[in-house]
Amino acid sequence: MTHVAVLILHAPAGSDAGPLTAAFAAIRLGNAERQAAGFLAAGADDVRIDDGPLGPNGFAGRLRTVAAGLGTAGLVVLGSGSIPLATAADRRAFVFVAGGPAGRALVNSRFSADIAAIACASGVLADLPGVASDNGLPRWLAESAGVIVDDRRAVWRLQVDLDSPLDALLVHSAGAARESVVGASTGAVRAALARVAAVAADPLAELVVFGRSSSSGLRWLERSTASRTRALIEERGFRTRAAGQRPVSSTLGLLLAREGPASLGRIVAELGDAALVDSRVLLAGQFGGDEAAWPVTEDRFASDLLLPERIADPWLRALTEAARDAPIPVVIGGHSLVGPGIRLALARNRRWP
Repeated sequence: MTHVAVLILHAPAGSDAGPLTAAFAAIRLGNAERQAAGFLAAGADDVRIDDGPLGPNGFAGRLRTVAAGLGTAGLVVLGSGSIPLATAADRRAFVFVAGGPAGRALVNSRFSADIAAIACASGVLADLPGVASDNGLPRWLAESAGVIVDDRRAVWRLQVDLDSPLDALLVHSAGAARESVVGASTGAVRAALARVAAVAADPLAELVVFGRSSSSGLRWLERSTASRTRALIEERGFRTRAAGQRPVSSTLGLLLAREGPASLGRIVAELGDAALVDSRVLLAGQFGGDEAAWPVTEDRFASDLLLPERIADPWLRALTEAARDAPIPVVIGGHSLVGPGIRLALARNRRWP
């Protein structure tokens, strides 16, 4: 096996970051440090946590620069919030592929990667174009670089990513990511999660799931929950869509555009007894697919924790108030909530399979 380097990209909180953003950056850094130790134990030769600014050439430029100095070595690249539930065997698999023959790569998901292992990376990444993030890397590797890309999308724990304090709360549900770590009260969202889990355990109830869920997640719900499930899957892969594709939209988003964000609780209460809602799809529908036009990170994190009083943006504040005050329990968040993290959100009333 050839030399293997691991690059963990971490974005520290800026000097003007709010308390939720700063606390969450510390959570992601802690995950990065655990992953660094884990990859060294898995056989990687060199592990680096890179917290410097990406610069004008962004993610792709950083990868080209790092790969250029690797010679024939392989590279594993991931973000600081990636794969928090990975096992030692999972990390060994990525190191093995990176250290193997040229022309192969391994990612956690072919459609939106959080981690990628690339054999003989310098020869592959020298021509990497302006890929904005690791999400779009597998498509370029397979379609443009001629690399055989294998993935682990069937392994749910490798799809969990720390994108929000809510994700940290789901991963550390025993209490390690409560007020002292997350940086704010988590009582409202924990109470809502408990009520949603109770609905999922009730054979007479119906759970509503909206957003970027997967077929494997629905199969898990069918075999692991007692309630009926009403699922509306929309906008999977919207962050990696090619230029010129149809703008992000959604059925629920169209209803909110017509009736206002304050109608969220009433609408979902007409459909079920509890709801898990992917708010990023709604944000993209309201503000566009470019996150730079969305409400600021601090607002989004407060929304995930059902803390509308801490949100400056009026649209997102109204949406969050509607979720918090809905006649049924509603939790809003990102992809992990309605995707791989749904197992964690509903785990309180069941045993692991």
